[in-house]
Amino acid sequence: MEKKRIYTFGNGHAEGKADMRNLLGGKGANLAEMNLIGVPVPPGFTITTEVCNEYFEKCRPAPTPSSPSTRT
Repeated sequence: MEKKRIYTFGNGHAEGKADMRNLLGGKGANLAEMNLIGVPVPPGFTITTEVCNEYFEKCRPAPTPSSPSTRT
């Protein structure tokens, strides 16, 4: 079975919670937790940090000297 890669939240339900910060990132974990305690949060989803890391490793091109991330 594959690992879960997307966690949803909304309408008072959430697949994640605050203690999942390493997997969901700070914002994703907090949105899930706020939803669980009744704070009105629009429905949405969080892509895990593992997916983000995989993207950066496999899909993102290396920065070039002229890209904004390498300029000083």
